[in-house]
Amino acid sequence: MKRLFVAIATLCLAAAVASAQDFNAAVDAFNAGAQAMETNKTEALAKFRSALEQAQACTDEDTAEFISKCKTAITGALLSIAKEQINEASYDEALATLAETKTVAGEYEEAEAAAEVAALIPNVYMRKGSTQMSAKDFAGAAATFKELVAQNPEDGKANLLLGQALMQGGETGAAIEALTKADELGESNATKLLSTAYLREGQALLKAGKNLDAVAALEKSNSYGESANAYKLIASAYTKAGKNKDSINAYKKYLEVSPNAKDAADIMFTIAATAQKAGDKATATEYYKKLAGTKYAAQAEAQLKALK
Repeated sequence: MKRLFVAIATLCLAAAVASAQDFNAAVDAFNAGAQAMETNKTEALAKFRSALEQAQACTDEDTAEFISKCKTAITGALLSIAKEQINEASYDEALATLAETKTVAGEYEEAEAAAEVAALIPNVYMRKGSTQMSAKDFAGAAATFKELVAQNPEDGKANLLLGQALMQGGETGAAIEALTKADELGESNATKLLSTAYLREGQALLKAGKNLDAVAALEKSNSYGESANAYKLIASAYTKAGKNKDSINAYKKYLEVSPNAKDAADIMFTIAATAQKAGDKATATEYYKKLAGTKYAAQAEAQLKALK
């Protein structure tokens, strides 16, 4: 029986020695990782993970604090690697590392690191998308901003940037949807962009012969930001649709918004001629008289005599 106790004691002592050796190896690995953080963060991460694995294999109850320290170091190393990748403009790699950091931070209950990751991810998408926009990769930028919007649909800035990318890429309908959302979320720059987007949509509809649909889009453009160009296109659409009175009113608005337009005399002559054709002598007379001293003076004078 005495021999049995001696054997058990010997085994316990051996286990304790082995555990101590494992812990010492874990500490050595951790220290090597801390040193490597200055020169090679990937190597440092591997050392921290090795230290954690070895520490978790120890039977010593006093290793709990060290294990916690290893977890914090692993999370910190991952976060540091991600920041380096961001600074190097390696955005896809940074996003992958941040995704891993988010998982690890959640598993290790590293709340501070998790919060920092949550703040960095949208920033990386913004940087990536902006770089693509500068390179005129509008399709790529739109895809990047779509991912950002998918993560946070209530992000006004993300919706605004998505709208810009889509509009630059010629996807006017989708751009209007994103910009409308941005406008609803209080992005002041969305208003001007919406005016431009609806103007482009109106131009496309007018070209396609959808005159009244074009008018609706162009009026929507003016609701976000009044422009002489929109009124001119509205007048053209109404003329093609055979709505002369509406056309004249739109041309009048064009001149109100842009009284010094280079084609002001052309527009006044068009108003006068259209009104004369429609039997509106008062308007025709008014605008023919305004053409005195212009390149249309002689024609206007002749028409005024005819109207009398």
